[in-house]
Amino acid sequence: MRYTKLANCINAILICLLMSFATTTNAHPGGHHHDGEESTLKTWTLTNGKTFKGSFSMGKNGFIVIEQLGGEMTKIITVDLIYADQQIAYTKVRKFEKINKEFAANSVTDHISTQTSNTLPTTIITNPTNNLNYLYAFGVIALLAISLLVIRAKTNLFKQAIYQKTAVIALIITTIFSVYACKSSSSTITPTTTTIPKTTTAFMETVYGGFKPAISTRYDDTYFYIASTGIPAHNMMVGITNWQQQVPTPQAYTGTTNSWSIPLQPVYADTPLSTKTNFMKGAVAVAANGIPIFNALNNRGADSYLIGELDNWGGHCGKADDYHYHAAPLHLSTTNLLAPIAMALDGFAVYGAKEPDGTAMQTLDTSHGHIYNNGVYHYHGTTDYPYVIGAMKGKVTSDPATPAPENQILPQAFPSPLRPATDPLNGAAITAFASTGTNAYKLTYTVGTGTAYIDYNWIGNNYTFTFTSTTGVVTTETYQRR
Repeated sequence: MRYTKLANCINAILICLLMSFATTTNAHPGGHHHDGEESTLKTWTLTNGKTFKGSFSMGKNGFIVIEQLGGEMTKIITVDLIYADQQIAYTKVRKFEKINKEFAANSVTDHISTQTSNTLPTTIITNPTNNLNYLYAFGVIALLAISLLVIRAKTNLFKQAIYQKTAVIALIITTIFSVYACKSSSSTITPTTTTIPKTTTAFMETVYGGFKPAISTRYDDTYFYIASTGIPAHNMMVGITNWQQQVPTPQAYTGTTNSWSIPLQPVYADTPLSTKTNFMKGAVAVAANGIPIFNALNNRGADSYLIGELDNWGGHCGKADDYHYHAAPLHLSTTNLLAPIAMALDGFAVYGAKEPDGTAMQTLDTSHGHIYNNGVYHYHGTTDYPYVIGAMKGKVTSDPATPAPENQILPQAFPSPLRPATDPLNGAAITAFASTGTNAYKLTYTVGTGTAYIDYNWIGNNYTFTFTSTTGVVTTETYQRR
C-alpha cells in the first residue's frame, strides 16, 4: 500500500510536468536559428539608418517579417527599407507567394497605411525563454520517471489497468499539447497595434506643387495648408442642366484661419463614417488645384451628377457662388500624371484611374480605396458612384453644430456669401462660359428656345451683375463682399 500511494503521487507529478514541458520545449519560441548562424543573417537597413539582422520569414501587402537571432520576429514596412533592401524584399515576397500561395493568403494582414518612408518597425514576438529551463525540466521529469519505474518494478504495479490507462492518457495529452504549442509558435504571429506614419511635406508637394503659383502651400507639425481662390484654370459651368442660378466667384481660402487643412498624421477610424449618411455639407477632400471636393450627394441626398447639377468637369457652384466638385476631377491626372489628384480631409490620398505605379486600378473597398502592394492606403476617383469617397477611412472631427446627414468635417475652409441664395431655374441649360476680361465672365444659358446671359465682374470686393433675359430685358445688380 505504501508503494502504491507513492507511485500514484509520482505518477501525477510526472503527468503534470510532461504537459508543462510539452508547452515550453516544443513551442521553441527561441526560433530555428542555431549557434554560429549570426554571421549568415542578413542586415536589413532602414532609411533612417536603423538596422535589423535576421532572415526573411514571410511578407505580404507592403511588409516583411524577419526572424532575428534568438527567434524574435520583427515586422518591417517594405518602403522603410533602403532601395537595395526593398528590391531584395520584393523578390523574396514574390518567391514566398509563388511557393506557398495558400500560406500567403492566410498570413497576417495588418492593414497598414503610410505615405512616407519613416516608419519604425513593429516587434511582434519577443522575450524567448532561456534554454536552461528546458534542461532543468527535462532532468526533473527523467528523475521522476526513473523513480516511478523502480517503484513499479518492486511492486509490479504497472500490470494494473489503472497505470496502463494513465500512461496512455499522459502520452495522448503530451502529444496534443506538443503539436498545438509548436504550431502556435511557429506559424502564428500576433500583430500589435500599428501607427500610420506622418505624411512628408515632400509627398504633399507632389500633389499640389504642379498648380503653383495659382495656389500656395505651407505647413506646421499637424497640418499641410492649401490656399486658393476657388477658381480653377479649366473652364466651368458648361454642361449643367439642373441649375440653381449660381455663378463662380473667387473665395478667400487663405490665411491662418481659412486655408484648407490636410492632417499630416492620418489615423484609421474605428468605424469609417459613410458618405451616404454623413458629410452632405462642406468638403471631404481638396483637389490638387485647390478646389474643394464635396460629397457625391448634395445637401438633399441626391446624386449631383445623375440629376444634371454638374458641369463637364464634375463641379458647380453652391449658395455662396463658390465653385466645387462633387465628382472626381479625373482630368487633373493630365497635370499630376500618377501622383494623387486630391487629398482627403482625413489625410489619405486620392488617386486617379490608375495605381501609383501606373498599373490598372485594383478592387476598391467600401470606403472607395484600398492598400496597394506598397502598403499605402489611398482612395481612387472613378466615374461611378461614390466617385471619390464612400466612407472616411480615417478619423475626422464632425462639426457638432451640424447634425448628420448635413454634418461637415472640421477644420474646414468656408466660402463667403456674396448675394442672397438663388432658386433653381427649371429647364435651364448652360451652354457657354467664358472670360471677357480681367475679373470678368459671361455665362450663356438657354430656357426652351430662348437664350439668356449673365455678365459679371468685380473690382476688389465690389461685384456688378448684368442679367439679360430670354426676352431681352436687362437688369443690373451690385454687391459688396464682406
